[in-house]
Amino acid sequence: MAELLEVRWHGRGGLGAVTSAELVARAAISEGKYAQSFPSFGPERRGAPVLAFLRISDEFIRTRTVISEPDIVVVLDPGLLHAVDVTAGLKEDGRIIINSRKSPAELKSEFGYKWPVAAVDATRIARETIGMPITNTAMIGALLKVTEAVKFDSVVEQLHERFGARAKGNIEAMKRAYMETVIRE
Repeated sequence: MAELLEVRWHGRGGLGAVTSAELVARAAISEGKYAQSFPSFGPERRGAPVLAFLRISDEFIRTRTVISEPDIVVVLDPGLLHAVDVTAGLKEDGRIIINSRKSPAELKSEFGYKWPVAAVDATRIARETIGMPITNTAMIGALLKVTEAVKFDSVVEQLHERFGARAKGNIEAMKRAYMETVIRE
């Protein structure tokens, strides 16, 4: 992967979009890659829409701006699909990853997406594995299914570091989402 991978995460305060971007960036760095992650939000409260950005490259990353033309868009809350144009600026060969009970075909039809769509019911997985509807680690699993930007084990290491004793449920959420994500070209 010589080129730059840019991912824009769409979430709500408290769902872990910022943490997701940071964990994947740390995993990339642990593999010797260059990465950056940063949030974009003002004084929002829990539940307000937030953006997080992630860049991964084999080469030094000079740009420090927000990602306006992402390769991948990750949507942690399906309610945002009706509130925000999550595909704004998405590259022609981009991909969309959505937390939804709907199939990728249904989502493509409903929203007219021309890009490949990956969907997984991350909310259900999170409730079953960590006991809360916080979808970030499940959505990391979906991201790993769509792109091999980092190794699964590198993220597992970061989850152990971040969550300690609570890592087990988060790792299970990530594994299940990886297995259950369905992609439609």
